Amino acid sequence: MEHTLPQIQTPWRRATIVAGAIAAVELIVLVVLGVALLAEPVAQGVTQAAERQVFAPVVQKRQSPTPVADAPKLTRAETSVIVLNGSGVAGAAASTAEQVRGKGYTIGGVGNAPRTDFTRSLVMFRAGHEAEAKRLAGDLKLKIVGPLDGLKPADLLGAHVAVIIGD
Repeated sequence: MEHTLPQIQTPWRRATIVAGAIAAVELIVLVVLGVALLAEPVAQGVTQAAERQVFAPVVQKRQSPTPVADAPKLTRAETSVIVLNGSGVAGAAASTAEQVRGKGYTIGGVGNAPRTDFTRSLVMFRAGHEAEAKRLAGDLKLKIVGPLDGLKPADLLGAHVAVIIGD
């Protein structure tokens, strides 16, 4: 004799699925409303911040032009230059020092830079000697000129400008 069990209906399963579907729909509606209400003000704020950051320097340049570097205060003979080897190639600083001397500058010292991984030659200057550094860079056909970075004024041994030799 075969007995079949009566099928037991579980109403809680159907109620759980319906409640989950309703919650999912509510979540989607809330997300859409949140995006619709917050997207425009946030986008405007981001756009305004970007415009301030991008266009402020342009507007500022138009209002107050940047001053052109003054003419060098020191002659080539009065400008002391320290030549540092930043490439690790033996004799690079000495041969560049001879070039600098040939241009009429005073050599304040020749030595090794604190690092030997410079990929390009550059000219650095101590405060107040940017014009002299630019003149020296032009004489040596170097394109990179900047303030002391990684060197202290004491490292220049009294020189006004430093030439760092790179690869």
